[in-house]
Amino acid sequence: MAEMESLTLAHPEPYVVSIRDMSPREGVVRVDADTIMSPGTYEAALRGAGGAVRAVDEVMTGQVANAFVAMRPPGHHAERVQAMGFCFFNNAAIAARRAQSRHGAERVAILDWDVHHGNGTQDIFWSDASVMYCSTHEAPLYPGTGALSETGEHGTIVNAPLSAGDGSDAFREAMETAVLPRIDSFAPDLIIISAGFDAHWRDPLASLNLTESDFAWATHRLMSLAETHCGRRIVSVLEGGYDLDGLSKSTAAHLDVLMGRDVRT
Repeated sequence: MAEMESLTLAHPEPYVVSIRDMSPREGVVRVDADTIMSPGTYEAALRGAGGAVRAVDEVMTGQVANAFVAMRPPGHHAERVQAMGFCFFNNAAIAARRAQSRHGAERVAILDWDVHHGNGTQDIFWSDASVMYCSTHEAPLYPGTGALSETGEHGTIVNAPLSAGDGSDAFREAMETAVLPRIDSFAPDLIIISAGFDAHWRDPLASLNLTESDFAWATHRLMSLAETHCGRRIVSVLEGGYDLDGLSKSTAAHLDVLMGRDVRT
């Protein structure tokens, strides 16, 4: 489980304490309209963040080439001092800061292909030129952030919004024209993927029409960039995905590519 030292890489200690103290012994506590804590939520969030930290440690020390962390709750909506959107601690942000503080990574790139914009990750790194945050997402959609004009203080925020009904062609074009060239020019020491699979056509919470092949293709493209710039180092953390069939097939395709298996894209 993540210790306070790790959680405070992305969140101030009073915020972490407030989440801990909000955890109920029984029943549920509603943080906002759709973010709810049950007795096991806080521990699950600690385990997810701890998994992200361990993944970074093993990838950055060369024990493994890449890693995927299957976790719930997700993290990319958690802002520096605000839990929301099912998220309490920002796992991708904690992972990026761990790579920098413990392993000397100078530049970290985060790609978020969840159907919802990762407002929390954007919030945490808005003023930080050492972390590039890139997002493809449906717009307009919750949480209402992620416009093209939102570029951060140093131009290291890259948003590529898609429209309801968009599928493979629009997604791949956005990646090829708006996202991947920026990551390439940034030359990161580590690539982190906020791997939400709710842009899959089966998912009930949004209206994009991606398939598992699209996630496999995107993983291939990121692995190519990782081989060029950062010794193949990739850490992937699970974000959204609410249709179990779409989630399982997309995750399997993503993992097959990470493990070097031949996957049709």
